[in-house]
Amino acid sequence: MSRRSPGYRYGAWHDGPDPLAAPYDVRRALDRLGDDVLSGMTPRDALRNLLRQGSDRMRGLDEMMRRVRQQRRDLRDRGRLDGTLEEVRRLLDTAVGQERAALFPDPGDDARLREASLDALPGDPARAVRDLENYEWRSPDARHTYEQIKDLLRREVLDTQFRGMKQALENPDPEAMQRVKDMLGDLNAMLEADARGEHTQEQFDDFMQKYGDMFPDDPQNLEELVDSLARRAAAAERMMQSLTPQQRTELSALMQTALEDMDLASQMQQLNDALRGRRPDLDWRSRTRMTGDEPLGAGDATSALQDLADLDELESTLGQDYPGASLEDIDEEAVRRALGRTAGDALRDLRRLERELEEQGYVTRQGERLDLTPKAIRRLGQTALRRVFADLRATSPGGHDVHDAGQAGELTGSSRAWRFGDEQPLDVVRTLTNAVRRGGLPADRRLRLLPEDFEVAETERRTSAAVCLLLDLSYSMVLRDTWAPAKATALALQALISGMFPQDALQIIGFSSYARVLSPTELAGLEPDYVQGTNLQHALMLGGRFLDRHPDAEPVVLVVTDGEPTAHLLPGGQPWFAWPPEQETIALTVAEVDRMTRRGATVNVFQLDDDPRLTAFVHELARRNGGRVFMPDAGHLGQYVVSDYLARRNVGRARGAGVRS
Repeated sequence: MSRRSPGYRYGAWHDGPDPLAAPYDVRRALDRLGDDVLSGMTPRDALRNLLRQGSDRMRGLDEMMRRVRQQRRDLRDRGRLDGTLEEVRRLLDTAVGQERAALFPDPGDDARLREASLDALPGDPARAVRDLENYEWRSPDARHTYEQIKDLLRREVLDTQFRGMKQALENPDPEAMQRVKDMLGDLNAMLEADARGEHTQEQFDDFMQKYGDMFPDDPQNLEELVDSLARRAAAAERMMQSLTPQQRTELSALMQTALEDMDLASQMQQLNDALRGRRPDLDWRSRTRMTGDEPLGAGDATSALQDLADLDELESTLGQDYPGASLEDIDEEAVRRALGRTAGDALRDLRRLERELEEQGYVTRQGERLDLTPKAIRRLGQTALRRVFADLRATSPGGHDVHDAGQAGELTGSSRAWRFGDEQPLDVVRTLTNAVRRGGLPADRRLRLLPEDFEVAETERRTSAAVCLLLDLSYSMVLRDTWAPAKATALALQALISGMFPQDALQIIGFSSYARVLSPTELAGLEPDYVQGTNLQHALMLGGRFLDRHPDAEPVVLVVTDGEPTAHLLPGGQPWFAWPPEQETIALTVAEVDRMTRRGATVNVFQLDDDPRLTAFVHELARRNGGRVFMPDAGHLGQYVVSDYLARRNVGRARGAGVRS
């Protein structure tokens, strides 16, 4: 009888978040990045902030750094560095005590001479161990304890150089020690061959095939092996430097005795010299304070200091605080070792998010510079604009929503044939009617349209506007917390005009000690100028040139500033700054205002500070020009600017009404 295969049913997932979904939403991430840009950050700083904070489903770098710092504190509290010395002293006292116990019952002179030699042992454990090297022990227990000292030192001295060697030599035998000697000899020979340029990967593979079990980190080439050994050797040197001078002297002598006993002193010195020469950049001399109570052996202490150094390096790369920092600098394996698999996965997700922002066309990189693309700026501007309209609806029901965006004017009820370049909306009914009249309804009931079938709805022409937004970039805008609202306002106005009034022309001009025209990309990445000077004269000059290029447009000039003019251009084009403002600066600025007046441009000023000198200046400007002065708080600047623009273009539209397209 054949067994029926099980059937499967597929449907929507209803048991919580989609388990197969990416841990991030690129558009949501872009909106978070945009929020920071609107708050005054550059795109680079905003992306860095996003990566540091992460998201609801994805850990950020700050969380990883917090855990790294906690691990570092725990490691420092783990123990003391003098555990080997303490253990040697304990075993030495035990061996001497056992020997004295064996000698005490013996009344002979030999026993008394032996006791005298034990009494004469130096207080330095290294010298005491060396003096007992040829002592003939009466007590088998004392002899065994003394051999434990020598065995401990052999294992510890090798463990300080090769991590895990202590465990590998728990029960050493002559063959095991000979294999260690052979490994050191082959390793030094390989390093010498590499120094001569004769080393090959095949030689390294042969070495690892013979001794790979002694290197648990599994290096794949000589450079990785050198890096691992050099980091270990540097940690061992830092461990020695972190002891007191007396402890350092005693432990160094004990370790040297052990190396000589194993006939490894020259080989180990050769290896350490080679490692120092290859990695002089490592920290070989600093001191580290351990605050725990548990005594650590030399090998364990070296491991603790090596782990601390790895955590310090990991924290540095996670912090991304150095020039040219990149997520690629962070060692994913180091993250996994220190913080676990989920942290490594989170780092991979952050890298994917950063790549997706570039691949989906939201950001571009040029060296260390990060810019938002026009695609991202449009989304950012729409966000700023939605906030403005939300505030407008909250303060004035009915607000300023524009429902005929993209049309060239008000519909007249008639239509005409479409011409290339028309911006008027299509008359869909008449377009389809033309197609039916031309060819009838086909048998397959699929209507085919030709260019001559299209008609557009006739509209009244709208008077286009030429809009100049003059934006103060001086450092005082940062000091007064008005810079971020001003930047967001400029982006909102850019989005409003490009999306809803494409027939209008907009130029944003930033000014501090001098003025400059700002593109949308520059605007998104803009930082305030950390210089003195408010050169409104130069900004008005650039604005006037822009208006002159649009003589048939309704001129709209909007000035956002928090200070009176304190700078002007000299005849040679250099900016001149003076505080308090010189009369020449005021006169030249007023002259540019008068030129704006002769062009028919009304200059409206959005005053962001109540300084009496500024107030007097802008009211005099309004009196001469016929413009208006607004004093919004920074949080409502966008409402004022957008409302003023809409109101003024409606005035121009009323003047231009009645002219047919």
